Amino acid sequence: MGRIWLVTGAASGLGREIARVALDAGDTVVLADRRTEGAGELASAHPGRAQAVGMDVTDPERVEAVVDGVIERYGRIDVLVNAAGRGHIGAVEETTEAELRPLMELHFFGPAALTRAVLPHMRERRSGAIVQISSLGGQISVPGMSACSAGKFALEGLSISLAQEVAPLGIKVLIAQPGAMRTNFAGAAISESARIADYEATVGGLRAHVEEVTGRQPGDPVKIATAIVSALADERTPLRLAFGNDTVDRLNEAAKSTQDERDAWEHVTRSTDFTDV
Repeated sequence: MGRIWLVTGAASGLGREIARVALDAGDTVVLADRRTEGAGELASAHPGRAQAVGMDVTDPERVEAVVDGVIERYGRIDVLVNAAGRGHIGAVEETTEAELRPLMELHFFGPAALTRAVLPHMRERRSGAIVQISSLGGQISVPGMSACSAGKFALEGLSISLAQEVAPLGIKVLIAQPGAMRTNFAGAAISESARIADYEATVGGLRAHVEEVTGRQPGDPVKIATAIVSALADERTPLRLAFGNDTVDRLNEAAKSTQDERDAWEHVTRSTDFTDV
């Protein structure tokens, strides 16, 4: 069977490509998605080594049932990939509670629940890997991306702690940070808040950018999926791995900006301790 993978968001996009790379390597993959059509096609092409299951990652009971089912059928889960997600555009004030909470459930609470569900089995075997599909928006953000970034920032914070907790137990954690990929994340899968005219000068830029690049995004999900699988096999699997020239350039710019601001305000920062420390 090779390794046993549980991949969410496996019916399309990066989740599906990761599943495909794992299957091509001879591994066994459980493809989980709310809609199983795309996952079912991939499962049919690999009889005996692929199984499509319906799962909404925001349903804790279903999460537990799917993990238990995989363990019962295959005896273990070697790799969990939390890839389910979708895009949303809206300023903070534009984004309603009814829009924000489901995004946090999808991008943070769902992956957290899946992570907790697989960890007892990985701990018992002292082996395993957890891949959290974040994004460029998981480390920096732009006007209009607040809701998506909030979930991804939270997921990365959880995962940084998680990696340190489970490393002594033989479990790896990889945070994948793709930039703009040629998937439906910024197409059919994106939603948008009702607009407030005062934010058009800021959020409007993101809306225009998404419309302009959809279908022409630079990131190749096949190459990214292949790189993720290869990184997991490396003895030096990184905690964070960025993908795409756009991502690396933006992260480098953000790091320099943060350092410049920290340097400019260091005299204030260092003046706030008690004098007896």
